[in-house]
Amino acid sequence: MAGGQRLKRMADSVQRELSELIRQELKDPRLGGLVTISGVKVSPDLGYADVYVTVMGRELSDDQNEVAHRETLDILNKASGFLRQELSRRIKTRITPRLRFHYDKTNAYGNYMFGLIEKAVQDLPKRESDDEE
Repeated sequence: MAGGQRLKRMADSVQRELSELIRQELKDPRLGGLVTISGVKVSPDLGYADVYVTVMGRELSDDQNEVAHRETLDILNKASGFLRQELSRRIKTRITPRLRFHYDKTNAYGNYMFGLIEKAVQDLPKRESDDEE
């Protein structure tokens, strides 16, 4: 159990420090919108950290969104060496995990489900009790 807590602490530290690094140090103009880290999963040997990101503040069509997300992931994955180096300076550990960035589709899926529920509720016929009042 102690190993699980250690991985959780490491993941939390990586998430906190990477959030600051991306916000303060990455000055790539192609990173449109606010890049947020929704989660980090560190491998048991601390060799890799899978970083899940979302991009807020972009109002694009679905096709444009897909391209924008791919571009954001490309930028972050290309900057992963720099980010790892800076991370090693901030987190004092023997091993700094290699960073792999992934797009977190949880928010998009949640918005999609919310839209479906909202549409289903609007399509429901009014109840008789609502009409009587």
